Amino acid sequence: MNFFSYLTSDDIQYVHEASLEILEEVGLLVRNEKARKRFAEHGAIVDHATEVVRIPLAVVEKYRALIPPTFTLRGRDPAYDVTFPRKLPVIATASSAPDIVDPVTGVTRRSRSDDIARIAHLVNELQGFDLFSISTLADDAPIDQFSLTRFYAALKNCLKPCRTSVYNIQEAEQVIQLGELIAGSKQAYWERPFINFGYCSIVSPLTMDFDSTDTMMYFAEQGITAYGTIAPMGGLSTPLTLSGMLVTMNAEWLATATLVQMSRAGTAQMYNFLPVFADMRDGAYAPGAIEIGMMNSAVCQMARFYNVPGGGYLGLTNSKLADAQAGFEKGMSPLMGALSGVDFIAMGGLQDALMSFDFGQAVIDNEIALMIKHVREGFGFNRESVSLQEIKDTGPAGMFAANPTTLERMHTATFMPELADRKLREQWELEGSSSIHQRALNKACSILSSPNAAALDAATDARIRSAFDGLVTGDSTLPEGWQPSKVGGQAPVRQRRPSRRRQKQNAG
Repeated sequence: MNFFSYLTSDDIQYVHEASLEILEEVGLLVRNEKARKRFAEHGAIVDHATEVVRIPLAVVEKYRALIPPTFTLRGRDPAYDVTFPRKLPVIATASSAPDIVDPVTGVTRRSRSDDIARIAHLVNELQGFDLFSISTLADDAPIDQFSLTRFYAALKNCLKPCRTSVYNIQEAEQVIQLGELIAGSKQAYWERPFINFGYCSIVSPLTMDFDSTDTMMYFAEQGITAYGTIAPMGGLSTPLTLSGMLVTMNAEWLATATLVQMSRAGTAQMYNFLPVFADMRDGAYAPGAIEIGMMNSAVCQMARFYNVPGGGYLGLTNSKLADAQAGFEKGMSPLMGALSGVDFIAMGGLQDALMSFDFGQAVIDNEIALMIKHVREGFGFNRESVSLQEIKDTGPAGMFAANPTTLERMHTATFMPELADRKLREQWELEGSSSIHQRALNKACSILSSPNAAALDAATDARIRSAFDGLVTGDSTLPEGWQPSKVGGQAPVRQRRPSRRRQKQNAG
């Protein structure tokens, strides 16, 4: 398949060489002492007084060559494992919003563990999503079980691969213990480790933090599935140009990839990114900007140059509602990603610049995801599909609708949306004049009203609960008062608290 691209082969080579020049001459500020020592042991030039690490070109190239070309994410059920790159992009929910739009009241509130359980149940049944990147935080999590709570509620209700980031190694070990309990034994788990982690070790520009860098090295050392995200902000942490951001981000990715390979040669990685340009009128964080799709096209080219899977956060929005703004922001960049050859897209369910999750939005995004995959499936051009003999047989002024082949192809030739309305206005009005958001909420309600076939069995759940005192229930139950409706419209969303900001580890 031919992919859309911005960069020529000379451009790609220049980005690579400029990135190497930055790493060799400028280097990175590396806050983690263990990381600095590891860099030094493998040929980097380290100034421990300033904490600056400069990486010679030959060192970067040596360790970059060790990265395998594929990446696998595993689910509780191996039938849901995904290995990419593949023909169709792997599509996930976006992650770690602190708030949720309550499906009963329509008011934004803090998300809880039972919300994660419901979202996991929903994602398990939505065919557009291949991966549950845990969508929200859990405000009710015990202080010593924050990440455990999130993973427990997710894994208890979803067979697909689940992932999110953790604060530190201790939290990671707690979550891995959860996986061992689900698998039945430590040996059974490590034969097929199905928990996936994320990390964001780079703080742009050109800085490695302490805790995330520590977990990144730990994941590699232990052979734990994990991938990092580079999240620069154009105009604030990179130059205010697409090209300047690309070179900065590429240097940061190469540095991360180098340290990972120094930690364990052959560790699978991907080129995952969340580049955002600040709206310089007020400094607003703008993940719905079209430039993210444009940057993705260039990142996909760099990923292919490095022979690794490439992905990113593409279907994000600044809108607070499932409205036209959410629609075009969630449609344009992911479609551009699909046409540019992206391997992985994190897009589903979040609104308000990654600050809130909405059940209706998640179901709408599922339909967008299915359309994206339909586009990447391809045109299907061949001599048989041209149907030349059928055209001749039907002839001038003929009616193809009467042909048997038309009936045979009606469910395969075109994408059939479930939520998008194509009825006559009169029929739509007779059926309640519903908005797409309301129809999406109805579908979510229907799914969550049904028994969850993915839920953990009682014996396994009891084994887990006996190991962790005070663990949340983690059950997916329909909230009281949530009933399907045919009435159009959408409830208002509460105004954002002025001081609300996510913690850094939730960037991924």
